[in-house]
Amino acid sequence: MPDREITIRPGCLNCLSYLARCDFSFEVVEERCEPFDSGRTIPVEPSYRKTYNFSPDELATCIGGVDRELFVANAEGRPVGYVALSRGWNSYAIVEDIAVDASHRRLGIARRLIDTGIEWTRKLALAGISLETQSNNAAACRFYQGYGFVLGGYDRYLYQAMHPGTREVALFWYLPLLAYAHRLSQNSR
Repeated sequence: MPDREITIRPGCLNCLSYLARCDFSFEVVEERCEPFDSGRTIPVEPSYRKTYNFSPDELATCIGGVDRELFVANAEGRPVGYVALSRGWNSYAIVEDIAVDASHRRLGIARRLIDTGIEWTRKLALAGISLETQSNNAAACRFYQGYGFVLGGYDRYLYQAMHPGTREVALFWYLPLLAYAHRLSQNSR
């Protein structure tokens, strides 16, 4: 699909019902292992499908907010992904959620959504952008690290109350905008 067919726009209530029909699940075949910022993974056997609870009500709170925003990726005239952002207490934008429909992955949509999140972050004059993902979402970790995010920390107990015995580790990624701008200028030389 050519890049020009994908558009990113501020979200609206109407697009939430379309997003609710998307498949945001993924197959877990590997997971990040310590040290988490090394990129090293181990296989998960047997593999399993990971799904997240999609909440239109939560996303609706991001539409048209002062310190929150929802951006939606459209392909072929319909919503296929989104990024929900908020202003954090520490002068960082927080990616509250980001997802791309399984049938539209590997087309650059996640990159375009993060690019849009960075524009929003700059507009609010925030220091950078941060997000949390899990060690079992190795593809997302590779994407964030490749984009320029750095691992700021991890929490192996965050998911224990919801899923006792889980091996999932919360990974916290940061992209300080001054450092990102410097890396971009170095790469363009």
